[in-house]
Amino acid sequence: MNRAIITGLSSIAAAQTLKLPLEYWSKGEWKWSTLFRTGGMPSSHSAGVSSLATYIALKKGVSAVDFAISALFGLIVMYDAMGIRRHAGEMAVELNELDARVEKLADHHPGTYHREKRAELKEELGHMPREVVAGALLGVAAGALSYALEQRK
Repeated sequence: MNRAIITGLSSIAAAQTLKLPLEYWSKGEWKWSTLFRTGGMPSSHSAGVSSLATYIALKKGVSAVDFAISALFGLIVMYDAMGIRRHAGEMAVELNELDARVEKLADHHPGTYHREKRAELKEELGHMPREVVAGALLGVAAGALSYALEQRK
């Protein structure tokens, strides 16, 4: 299989795996679902695109078109994680709280129509800047390690 793809996927898996002990350290409980969720520390999206760009930069050089494509792609992904996806998560928090307030209001006024509650919106979608930076640093290290291991063969 393509080494660049393996590098990117491996760094995504590493970032997702790191989320588990970091969550335990901050909240004091093991939540295995952390392995499969979006958001949180470190950003697996950032780790994946950074490792890919780093590996390509080391293998083909920073003047290669492959590096330019992967670097630009990476910047867009990381910007999106901190921007649109993060704001969508913040909006989900507000909408979930609004739904809870409507439920409470409906209980105080019998006869008031309120639709059956749907599942809450997913709140952890994007990343804080520090989570993106941590993922990017992990990715750079993973990309460099992958390239170094390839050179040893």
